[in-house]
Amino acid sequence: MKKDIDIPQVKNVFIAAVREKHEEYGSLDWNIYLINDRAEAIEGVLIVSKGYDGKKETSTMRHSITNLPPQSFAKVEFLQDDVLQLNNEFSVSFFAEGKMFHKKFVFQKNSINEKALQDLPVMPKKGVLLK
Repeated sequence: MKKDIDIPQVKNVFIAAVREKHEEYGSLDWNIYLINDRAEAIEGVLIVSKGYDGKKETSTMRHSITNLPPQSFAKVEFLQDDVLQLNNEFSVSFFAEGKMFHKKFVFQKNSINEKALQDLPVMPKKGVLLK
């Protein structure tokens, strides 16, 4: 039965951690973005996130995006500095091409840092990218 279910491979959809200055407080914060580098929009996006490491675990957060146009990005959530020491998982599900897609992205603990910055697709910024 399970072998009969077609789960298409996710391509050109990414999660990125971007270090940005908070306008109101002037602090440098890490924010998570969903990037759609596809030629078509993705719809009905559901993102479930959590941080974990052994006995430590954060609350599970759920986010939704109705429609993310092609070649665009959307801010998902802010990451506090203390959760950067945990594995941070983002489970992303969406509809495109009349099919449902799903992919799990995991930032390994301490992998979100200034040394890991790189150019990002679609966004005119640098960040830590998960493909």
